[in-house]
Amino acid sequence: MKPIPNPKYQALKMIFKTGCRWQLLLCTCYLLLQGNTVFAQWRKYANEFLNIGAGARGLAMGSAQAATAGDATAAYWNPAGLSAVQEAPQAALMHAEYFGQIGNYDFAAVALPTTSGKRTLALTALRFGVDDIPNTLFLVEPDGTINYNNIRSFSSADYAFLVSMGQTLWEEDGNSLRFGFNTKVIHRTVGSFAKAWGFGLDAGLQYTHQRWRLGLVARDLTTTVNMWRFQFTEEEKEALYLAQNDIPVKSTEQTAPRLVAGIAHLFPLGRKMELLAEANADLMFDGTRNTLLRGHTLSLDPKLGLELNINKVVYLRGGINNFQQALADDDFVNQKKVWIYQPSVGAGFRIQNFSIDYAFSSLANQSSPLYSHIFSLHYAFAKKAS
Repeated sequence: MKPIPNPKYQALKMIFKTGCRWQLLLCTCYLLLQGNTVFAQWRKYANEFLNIGAGARGLAMGSAQAATAGDATAAYWNPAGLSAVQEAPQAALMHAEYFGQIGNYDFAAVALPTTSGKRTLALTALRFGVDDIPNTLFLVEPDGTINYNNIRSFSSADYAFLVSMGQTLWEEDGNSLRFGFNTKVIHRTVGSFAKAWGFGLDAGLQYTHQRWRLGLVARDLTTTVNMWRFQFTEEEKEALYLAQNDIPVKSTEQTAPRLVAGIAHLFPLGRKMELLAEANADLMFDGTRNTLLRGHTLSLDPKLGLELNINKVVYLRGGINNFQQALADDDFVNQKKVWIYQPSVGAGFRIQNFSIDYAFSSLANQSSPLYSHIFSLHYAFAKKAS
């Protein structure tokens, strides 16, 4: 009796015959996600600091960058965009303070094009940390008295280091197809008590057709695994035991894959102005999240951004993302729910090889008073000799 073929692999075979690259990538990602869902339990919001953003331009546009990122920050948004850095090395720096200057976020990246101009390498570093956290583990003396001199402090910090490459696969008459990938190393610390190391992979595509831009990014493609190790002194163990706390030894958390799809269009507004509009959709597979569209296994978070370009010197930007349902502030019985969102605005200014960008944004919703002023710098070291 002839065996019945597996429909998943029949679909792959058909796609190979038609040669549709986009369908092949989507189908491959789907199969990977289906297989991983069976054998793994994801830790929701693991490595969430990697979803904050990079560069004031992207943050001002509501983090909608998958289709249009094309500078040193592209290693974060979509590594395929790195291949747009062709003429000279570029560097980008950003600093932001969140939650009333409690959390500090720093980003640095350098993009290095090869001599062929079709391939670009990049190195990226990120840090999100909360410093000077009071440690009250020894606040109470053995006799029950409180001694404030025993309060110590520690830092909780998350680091990510990316090694990236972007390459132009095809380019003709202003149309192009680009591919890129990240290998990333994650290091997380909580004082001297806990440390974790993690490893992951990202991959992306960008397609340009006249004034249209398409982008697709698969983050944590093979899942990103953090391996935690805990270390306490005997004195700390005793204090934890007396307070009836568990003493952990080791732990592992896995970050589920995430797909980001983007589409953008450039609208000419006269001879010296252009309007760029981009929409992104983050598809997450780690269970139900508080997003605009959500299910038991799939959640979708849309992001929208606009950028008005005036003579390629002055840029005005705005964006909106992070749609969530929350309880209404004026409802004292906790029954009425309303939709909240995270808006952002910003501006940029460019002089030759140097540009400075500004964003006014938050990690919370529109009613939060804890907005942040975010600045980032971008510099191209030299122009290619003509």
